[in-house]
Amino acid sequence: MNTPPASPVADPGAAPTNPHGRAGRNLGAAIGVGVGLAVVILASLILAKDSFVVIIAAAMVVGAWELARALRNKGFQVPLVPVGAGAVGMIVAAHQRGPEALAIAFGLTCAGVLLWRVIDPRPGSARDTAAGIFTALYPCLLGGFAAMMLAPDDGRSRLITFLLVTVCSDIGGYAAGVLFGKHPMAPRISPKKSWEGFAGSVFTCAVAGAACLFFFFGQPWWQGALLGAVVAAVATIGDLMESVIKRNLGIKDMSNLLPGHGGLMDRLDSLIMVAPLCWAVLHQVVGG
Repeated sequence: MNTPPASPVADPGAAPTNPHGRAGRNLGAAIGVGVGLAVVILASLILAKDSFVVIIAAAMVVGAWELARALRNKGFQVPLVPVGAGAVGMIVAAHQRGPEALAIAFGLTCAGVLLWRVIDPRPGSARDTAAGIFTALYPCLLGGFAAMMLAPDDGRSRLITFLLVTVCSDIGGYAAGVLFGKHPMAPRISPKKSWEGFAGSVFTCAVAGAACLFFFFGQPWWQGALLGAVVAAVATIGDLMESVIKRNLGIKDMSNLLPGHGGLMDRLDSLIMVAPLCWAVLHQVVGG
């Protein structure tokens, strides 16, 4: 009697097969969503510049909701009503009146969070107040710097510079990491992030920064390259920061709102950290 061939036994030491490749994401969905977001952003900036304030405010509200939802896994109850209202107020104040108004709006938001939680009879008010203030700061206050970049007459160019240079950090890091990544940067925090990927981020950001400052503002290319290199470092820190938050909360993504990307905060993590840097550099170099 013929014995049927034995079924192949999986090697327990072999790496699991990832249907989405080395990057661990659905590349087709990620590209499609990324292109769709880029079209919406560029259309709003080109057709009606000030309408982009609405997009920034909406993004901060959604980001705050995602962060509050994630914090709930550890028992934190973020007061979303004052945080959401404060997010909109901070964005509008920053766009209309600048950094002083942004600081005042943030202070009022913190006061609103404290008052909202104090009048709630449930226990844990101090803990939830701290979580609410943290959510008002990250991402909402940081997002206000993007609104300030939009305010001057050349606000379109400033926003495009900020967005393009920061997005190039993800693109360059992703491509270099997939093609050449061998040396993990922070294996305990983000195992897929490599030093080779970081080098790709620095290169692409420097090229994008040099091009933007030269063609949009007539500034020396090397200033833009330097801005791009610093942006790559800050964007990477922002990415790692959110990875630490997610790891401590025991989640992989902030939500599943964007196919191939995770949540909106998974795309905003670098942008909100870079926004204050870009606003300050462009304010100093270009003026306004």
